Amino acid sequence: MTATRAAASAVAARMTEVADGVFAYVQPDGGWCLNNAGVVVGDDGILLVDTAATERRATLLRTAVDGLSRGGVKYLVNTHFHGDHTFGNHLFADTATIIAQHGTRAEMAETGLALTGLWPEVNWGNVDPVLPTVTYHDALTLHLGRCRAELFNVGPAHTGHDTVVWLPGEKVLFTGDVVLPGCTPFLLMGTVAGSLTAVRRMRETGAQVVVGGHGTIAGPEAFDETEAYLLWLRDAAGDAMRKGLTPIQAARQCSAGRFAGWKDPERLVPNLHRAIAEHQGAPPAAALPVEPLFAEMVEFNGGHLPECHA
Repeated sequence: MTATRAAASAVAARMTEVADGVFAYVQPDGGWCLNNAGVVVGDDGILLVDTAATERRATLLRTAVDGLSRGGVKYLVNTHFHGDHTFGNHLFADTATIIAQHGTRAEMAETGLALTGLWPEVNWGNVDPVLPTVTYHDALTLHLGRCRAELFNVGPAHTGHDTVVWLPGEKVLFTGDVVLPGCTPFLLMGTVAGSLTAVRRMRETGAQVVVGGHGTIAGPEAFDETEAYLLWLRDAAGDAMRKGLTPIQAARQCSAGRFAGWKDPERLVPNLHRAIAEHQGAPPAAALPVEPLFAEMVEFNGGHLPECHA
């Protein structure tokens, strides 16, 4: 473990109450595999939105959640299939009904623990993305006594299938990785056009508190910032095509401007691959080769693997 990774790993997660009985569990600094989770303490149990990437981090999440209520986790929602949001499922499966969009469950079953191969130096521990036992297609409502949680599928966006969790009474929205305040979006397995549609749909909820899948707790301005990046990305891809540039050439030449300070800027390379593929008529979330595009991110990153602080 490098000194940088050790320092980042030592930063404690924060459980912040964002509305009455509603909490955001934020893992700084929000980079690769340092995701956020959501906790809703209802009258008859807890709703948990996503888990964590490693056994250690998922155990810390379990301890923090147990400290909020004796009722245990009644429902666990996986917003999408990526392992940093699902690998800790097994630590909550003793009490929780695990819920996801129908396609997300299929993607979880297909990919399994593949994420661990991208960062073999990470101490993943005993992780197991236990599959959901309840799935839905378009929308699902959970009643937690005084609180109502509305799940709806905004995918394809970040992935082929993306669940957001909307609390209309509290005006809190858990967006999964469709919105990542302060972090560069990641569209390798998703779609630019679909993400734009998803952002507009989420904005229409009127959410006042936005908890992204990574990054800081935000307000509705997070929708505007995400939309602005996606539009900039689409324009950059069109410019690259006109100039005959490859995605990595375009990434090196274009200026990220206001987005340059966002976490994990190397994601621009696969994002340009995705945007160019869509310009050329590829279907939303059509498969792109993961390992070669990670290799391009390494090249763009000066030959260094993107840091994973899990």
